Amino acid sequence: MNLSRVSWRLLVPAAAALAALSMPAAAQKPNILYILVDDMEHELYQYMPKTKRLIEDQGVLFDQNFTSLSLCCPSRTTTLRGQYSHNTGIFTNVWPTGGFAKFHADGLENSTIATWLQRGGYRTGIIGKYLNGYPNSDVGPLYIPPGWNYWWVPNGGTPYAQYNYSVNFNGRTVSYGNTAPDHFNDVATAQAVSFLRESAKDPAKKPFFLFFTPTLPHAPATPPKRYKNMLLDVKLPRKPSFNEADISDKPRWLRKLPLLTEDEIARMQTLYVKRRQSMLALDDMVETLVNELQASGQLANTYVFFSSDNGWHQGEHRLPAGKSRLYEEDIRVPLSVRGPGIPAGRVVRKLSANVDLAPTFAALGGVAAPDFVDGRSLVPLFKGPNPATWRQALLLESHTGLAGEASELASAGATTEPGLLEPDDMNANSAALAPAPAHVYRGLRTAFGSTFALFDIGDAEYYDLYLDPYQMQNRYSTMNAELRTALTNQLTAMRNASGAALRAAEEVPAGRRPAAAAAGAK
Repeated sequence: MNLSRVSWRLLVPAAAALAALSMPAAAQKPNILYILVDDMEHELYQYMPKTKRLIEDQGVLFDQNFTSLSLCCPSRTTTLRGQYSHNTGIFTNVWPTGGFAKFHADGLENSTIATWLQRGGYRTGIIGKYLNGYPNSDVGPLYIPPGWNYWWVPNGGTPYAQYNYSVNFNGRTVSYGNTAPDHFNDVATAQAVSFLRESAKDPAKKPFFLFFTPTLPHAPATPPKRYKNMLLDVKLPRKPSFNEADISDKPRWLRKLPLLTEDEIARMQTLYVKRRQSMLALDDMVETLVNELQASGQLANTYVFFSSDNGWHQGEHRLPAGKSRLYEEDIRVPLSVRGPGIPAGRVVRKLSANVDLAPTFAALGGVAAPDFVDGRSLVPLFKGPNPATWRQALLLESHTGLAGEASELASAGATTEPGLLEPDDMNANSAALAPAPAHVYRGLRTAFGSTFALFDIGDAEYYDLYLDPYQMQNRYSTMNAELRTALTNQLTAMRNASGAALRAAEEVPAGRRPAAAAAGAK
């Protein structure tokens, strides 16, 4: 299919690191293309060879990259603002604890990476998914938030299903049907190509920032029809934690989960095939965009980022397919970057996260990020040597109350506004087993390879990922007492902090793995 024919005050150290990349002069600010896919865990990234060749191999892979709250709207808000959820107030996908409705009502959209870069002379665009619940009745279907010069975002129908949807294209509604050329991923890719071509011909020669957000491989993960007969024999991964036999060490809400049934596993297998087929489409999409940058003469002056808003579990610890938990499958996501001055083939194993993206984009664009930003620019990591100090622990947060998936809302008797149909992300029965506050936690993912979390009702989890990479054994009750105290103190210092104080708290070495455990990790 021929996609071109488818219709319609950053920190001083970061600024110094930016200069060290030998970037073009201020009059030639770099372009920024951020590709954000939906619900893609770190493991799926291995099935994107074109993306690896075109982005990672030409630049840097952030191998320890995470999302602080594994859920769509909180994660995307963190990306737009550079703040953790306890500072944005966005914990879920729906009002009153999250979603576009709260983001808009609280005025958060008045200061985002889009407004910062637009004021800095950038042509800003978003193509694809914005925030869950956009648009609502308060703003109407043609609303465009501050900061965006180019707006192509779904405003009705079922874009997650890839067909029968409408978009707000710069203030007018354009509708699409259910024929092959209407597939959302293909149409969005063609729209992005159009944006890149327009930018190349811009008489004002403004640099661009394009936030490109396809919905694949989000369930139902319907790939374009040309992929439907591919990869039919791939098998759902079954890690040692898959349908875990003994979960007596887990928090109380999870201990209530029965073993997965054969029918549940079969449904996950069917979805997995579609997700893998979707990866083919996404890989081709990345190739199309990079080729267009090359053809239009913009690639050498463009930073290209690839990442996901959150991860995805599929049977681990008896959890039916879904997200928003603290396990590695949910929180670890890919991040690769290429661009001016980044050496090819670099791998960074420092902790990075979605909270770092907005300050990174601001640094690249030469604009000051507000003091409220919690994250840190990744620019000092683009090219060695690494900075003397860096984050030693990343804050993990959970949604509070219902996360906003359709099945959870239905099971609670709640409804969403007419318009965009929110996707069915999580199993309704498993959601019913975890009412707030049983599942509400704050935690840390540490630089020395551990996950530590304290739940509001008194449960706790600790996993040493060197000894236990599949998080099979919760060692909280037997962990080293000194280490437990250090991690608890660090979590206490971080969980309500913001800005520079939070970043300082992150840099405190939160204890170390006990010598006996370190000796056992080969």
